[in-house]
Amino acid sequence: MKYLGIDYGRSKIGLAVSDGKLSEPYQVIRYRDHDKMIAHIKRIIEKQKIEKVVVGVSEGEMGEESKKFAEVFNALTFDETLSSHDAQQLSIESHMGRKKRREMEDAFAASIMLQSYLDHV
Repeated sequence: MKYLGIDYGRSKIGLAVSDGKLSEPYQVIRYRDHDKMIAHIKRIIEKQKIEKVVVGVSEGEMGEESKKFAEVFNALTFDETLSSHDAQQLSIESHMGRKKRREMEDAFAASIMLQSYLDHV
């Protein structure tokens, strides 16, 4: 089964994909127009032949926003607590440059969240 993991944010979205049991960072979408961002993700789902979408959900207000966002894609939700922190640590430990870390941080967080989901199903 092919999965898309999404790390939702108010100005950027991290995406990760999995075609089996291993997740990998895909891309980061920076946006101002919510509708265009939704359309862009729908195109990715179609192009990549995604079968399931998993949106990471944290606590509090952002968690509620993430749940509403997940409804747009009829997506599953999964706890993403500490995925951004873990992504930062792993990218530092891999000696990735600061610029590359900043550019892809949300995609790495999405990948960690999706991998956690895959490990639990």
